[in-house]
Amino acid sequence: MTARHVQLLRALFAAIAAVMITFSPDHSAPIGLTVFGGFAIATAIVLLLSAWLARPAGQLGRVVLLAAVYLVGGMVAGAPQLRSTTTLFAVLIAWGLLAGLVELVTGLAERRAEPATARDTIFVGALTMVLGIAVLLVRPEYRLDYAIEEAGRSFTLTGTIIAVGLFGGYAAIVAAFLGIAGFSPRAAAVPAPAPTTKDQP
Repeated sequence: MTARHVQLLRALFAAIAAVMITFSPDHSAPIGLTVFGGFAIATAIVLLLSAWLARPAGQLGRVVLLAAVYLVGGMVAGAPQLRSTTTLFAVLIAWGLLAGLVELVTGLAERRAEPATARDTIFVGALTMVLGIAVLLVRPEYRLDYAIEEAGRSFTLTGTIIAVGLFGGYAAIVAAFLGIAGFSPRAAAVPAPAPTTKDQP
């Protein structure tokens, strides 16, 4: 498994989450937690595999820590007895800030050794933190009732719908970004010049 494979697998799972949320008419807390839980656990497995197969020994700790944050977030979101609006907000905020921070630090630490991969890692880490902050700014009790005369229907926008929508938008951006990064050609490593020897007299 290479860094390219990791990016493509993460893009795939993020795309699945984005599609499920986009085309689901139900943006309730249980649905949001179910989609997030599947996304987080699948991503954790990919990260653990990458730590085992693709990462140098010096980077294992940070990648395993990031995988653990994803795994814990996914397990909490997947617990049926915890599926509530409070859990949705708590998980998205805590996971977004913690996972984003760990991935951001990982990317910053890899800038010299793997500049291309590090740039992608930094972007995803920063975006994940932005998601956590954005959900933090949403009030769970928010509710707006409105009607569209042309459609002849009334609708309700809630804080839960906004939070689930924010995660769906985040997943779509991650899928597009990592998908492009995974398919982009990588610059070939420049070999070091061979040592030259002077002719003997």
